[in-house]
Amino acid sequence: MTWGIPTDLFVKIHVVLSLIGIASGLIVLLGMVGGRLLGGLTALFLATTVLTSVTGFPLPPVVLDPPRIVGIISLVALAVAIAALYLFHLSGAWRWIYVVTALVALFFNCFVGVIQSFDKIASLHAIGPTQDAPVVHIAQLVLLAIFIVAGIVAVIRFHPNPTTA
Repeated sequence: MTWGIPTDLFVKIHVVLSLIGIASGLIVLLGMVGGRLLGGLTALFLATTVLTSVTGFPLPPVVLDPPRIVGIISLVALAVAIAALYLFHLSGAWRWIYVVTALVALFFNCFVGVIQSFDKIASLHAIGPTQDAPVVHIAQLVLLAIFIVAGIVAVIRFHPNPTTA
């Protein structure tokens, strides 16, 4: 049992939250690259990504390990992104701070998704059976490169009306 929920069901909830966070986050990223703030999808992305990190902590084994460190960093980034958007309304430097911190959280969610995909999807596991396999590192580097480029473009192009944030 995890938080009063059978652990296998809790893991499924965690995975569904993560997938919703990734899907909505990628759409939000496309919006930012297009210079638009997608209010409802942004709220969905931020909420499900927070819940993804939070629900990862009680999963066994409960020790301070790399996934939990990623979760901590992601939650800090999300706290800053949420403050930038909802408290500071993207004014001044808070616009680019929001873009960077939101994308850091999305990157970490996608990064874990890549690792889990190689672990859980048979065809990917066959070509990358461990996290140290070269193909896994290549996939992670490609993901990082995509996020760096998209982040730079988003910082340049994302200028929504601050009163709508």
